[in-house]
Amino acid sequence: MTSPRPSTFLANAVRSGARSAVDVLEEHLAIIESGDGEVHAFNLVTVDLAREQAIAVDRTVHAGEDPGPLAGVPVALKDNLCTRGVPTTCSSHILEGWRPPYDATVVDRLHRAGAVMVGKTNMDEFAMGSSTESSAFGPTRNPHDTSRVPGGSSGGSAAAVAAGFVPLALGSDTGGSIRQPAALCGVVGMKPTYGTVSRYGLVAFASSLDQIGPFATTVADAALLFDVIGGHDPCDSTSLNRPTPRVLSVLDDGVAGLTVGLLTEFLDGADPDVVARTREAADALAAAGARVEEVSVPEVVLGLSAYYLIAPGEASSNLARYDGVRYGLRVDAADTVAMNRATRSAGFGAEVKRRIMLGTYVLSAGYMDAYYNQALRVRTKIIEGFATAYRRCDVLLGPTTPTTAFPVGAKTGDPLTMYLSDVCTIPTNLAGHPAVSVPFGTGDDGLPVGVQVLGPALSEGTILKVAAVVEAAAPPLAAPVLAVGGRA
Repeated sequence: MTSPRPSTFLANAVRSGARSAVDVLEEHLAIIESGDGEVHAFNLVTVDLAREQAIAVDRTVHAGEDPGPLAGVPVALKDNLCTRGVPTTCSSHILEGWRPPYDATVVDRLHRAGAVMVGKTNMDEFAMGSSTESSAFGPTRNPHDTSRVPGGSSGGSAAAVAAGFVPLALGSDTGGSIRQPAALCGVVGMKPTYGTVSRYGLVAFASSLDQIGPFATTVADAALLFDVIGGHDPCDSTSLNRPTPRVLSVLDDGVAGLTVGLLTEFLDGADPDVVARTREAADALAAAGARVEEVSVPEVVLGLSAYYLIAPGEASSNLARYDGVRYGLRVDAADTVAMNRATRSAGFGAEVKRRIMLGTYVLSAGYMDAYYNQALRVRTKIIEGFATAYRRCDVLLGPTTPTTAFPVGAKTGDPLTMYLSDVCTIPTNLAGHPAVSVPFGTGDDGLPVGVQVLGPALSEGTILKVAAVVEAAAPPLAAPVLAVGGRA
């Protein structure tokens, strides 16, 4: 039996007229107003727009029509998803105040499903980070302990769901930016198969890796949101032109007969308490009828090195468009070259500059074959390693992150240590496969631990029904305590 489906229940209540979308919205806006000062999950709360959307949902209901599967459900959007007429900043000064002239495809699909957008969430600048501390507008804090980070780069979206500000949120995952903050904040976060969710309107970081996905409090809600946003989009040339699996209907199927591989490389180097929770999740799957065995995919240990050559290389190309001419920040200077230099110097933060410089270097003449092209070969090896494992196993299981949430400021001075936060999530992005992080108890410090279910391409239904069993067996997680300085 799967977990309760709060967003489904909420939407059904609005659809039936038992609750109004306006009342649901006002309830959540009040929670945001009372709590977001401590958390800073949002860069912008779109109060007026949200009220307009909620009123439109209620009018549809009163007219006897169906607003959609997310009728009246408040949803938050990561601030790298384009929204028509609403500032979309990527948490960077270089785009501060920019208002896109169009909606991202996922935003349009949410609107068509009856969802109500309540705001844009904070993130690491241009999605480059693992703690939401590189935002130009200040860090987001973990609702379970506000002295700790929420993870990143989609930390604002994860924190918004964990704090109860919204039932659902969208983030983007380039190297773990949905799953890692989901694990640290104690919520469900899913990275779909590359190409199953349109990237049209997602401000690009690394185009061969970026993917949009859901945050939710339950696996069922994450499945519902994926069903809404997934599907082919002709506006995205990388969108898969084939039916996207519908996953909500399979969550009750169980795991009997499935083979689950416990990924040993992800256990190595993880904290003992995180390893213990992961093994407990594996035991729960075995008790539910799955066959569990330890599996090695040695190629995944190369993921971090390959990622930090491929992603910066793509970023240096994608971010070349921010030149002070067409949109966003412009710092005037004596000539175009000086203006461009001054604009980019003032507009980009330190982490973005670091990755642009690294990416430009690895793409430069004389170094591209030694670094970037070699990283692409390693990427192929990782794909082959996963393919071998999936000939034996239906899914793989491991920790989402090697540790629980770390203190704010603990890793900002050491980029390599920060990068290691994504060591368990990056290989999935390089392979283009789906994966989902599910809360499973706490570490020795009382903070959430996330367990990750990985699968081959287009296996969203399988990984989510496995995740549902993990979720049902998980120890209860205490509600967040929003108190500045730490847990009460």
